[in-house]
Amino acid sequence: MTVVCGVVYPLVVWAVAQAAFGDRADGSAVRDADGRLIGSDLLGQDFDGPGWFRSRPGSYDAAAPGPSGLGPDSAVLLREVERRRAAVAEAEGVPAREVPPDALTGSGSGLDPHISSAYARLQVDRVARERGVARELVRELVEARVEGRVLGFLGQERVNVLELNRALLLYPGQGGGR
Repeated sequence: MTVVCGVVYPLVVWAVAQAAFGDRADGSAVRDADGRLIGSDLLGQDFDGPGWFRSRPGSYDAAAPGPSGLGPDSAVLLREVERRRAAVAEAEGVPAREVPPDALTGSGSGLDPHISSAYARLQVDRVARERGVARELVRELVEARVEGRVLGFLGQERVNVLELNRALLLYPGQGGGR
């Protein structure tokens, strides 16, 4: 039973998943032009440097590893949200009231690879300026990657940050590190 349940069954399940789901069975791995693994379509990542679109705060952020466990009445959470709001507003050159909620808080799992289309659009000017490319080009890259609501009515429009930043690789400019 140990061999059947511990070796044979897992190998059969793995083989069926590979045949049925291909790349999705391996975690939706994303590779660069040289075949190097650079991420997953399913997991959020942090991008350093002002020439990249930024993700939501989350577990990929060494300063905030995973959900904080802080409730809506937490003074600590409120201070952190206000700190993030001021930092994003300054980086993007907008009033604090224009910073979307997903720029301030992580997703429930802390691993969401998406940001709202509003947060992506807010970052267009900074990214274009830092990369030395036309604002309109960066805006078009965002608009081409906006995913609609699930089933047409659930959630909000969203953009996969990894896919958007991969598209920026075609326009290297002065993007900074990753």
